[in-house]
Amino acid sequence: MRPVRWYPIVLAVFVTTLIVSNIIAVKLISIIGLTLPAAVILFPVAYICGDVLTEVYGYSRARQAIWIGFGCNLLAVIAIWLGGILPADSHWNANVYITPDEASQAYQAILGYSLRLLIASFSAYLVGEFLNAFVLAKLKVATQGRWLWTRTIASTLIGQGADSVIFISIAFIGTIPGTLLGSTILHQWLFKSTYEALATPLTYVIVNALKRAEGVDHFDKETDFSPIHL
Repeated sequence: MRPVRWYPIVLAVFVTTLIVSNIIAVKLISIIGLTLPAAVILFPVAYICGDVLTEVYGYSRARQAIWIGFGCNLLAVIAIWLGGILPADSHWNANVYITPDEASQAYQAILGYSLRLLIASFSAYLVGEFLNAFVLAKLKVATQGRWLWTRTIASTLIGQGADSVIFISIAFIGTIPGTLLGSTILHQWLFKSTYEALATPLTYVIVNALKRAEGVDHFDKETDFSPIHL
């Protein structure tokens, strides 16, 4: 792979959005009457970064970024888990009107993850991101690099669709009614897809600027698309 100057910056934004999204996802918010995890305000940015990485640098670089994001996210989860199981010092929150035990419970409530949610999150992330990169790369070759908006929207619809189905199903099946499960999947998918579709002009600006700056516009004509080929 040839040296690239801006790839680390896009990668850093990609990884940061993943980690922050996982942290804020614990809060449920209401947007235009829809109940959604707070992560929806930021997580679609990760898909925009994924589109940029695949469109400019190719599937191999995007695959590298996906696995780096997975590793960094896993490290953050392990660090938060260790912080939660370590005993609280008696002086923690000494100036706040809660005990160290209550502060520990608050820590767990905000930052703690259940095993089920972790499996749902990591599974949805890997499947969704790889589908997004694969579809975009294939469509770029098929369209000979034209109509970027069709590639980003189509890849998002497929990637975000898989992400929403996998995450909501694993995280909530058996705990909420089937009709609510289906509507939650649909609402999350539509919201995230609409979010990225509206960001298409910004994606165009970033992609075109990076192609000029890097002097690269990769086409995946002979790429090995195996997700595990590092």
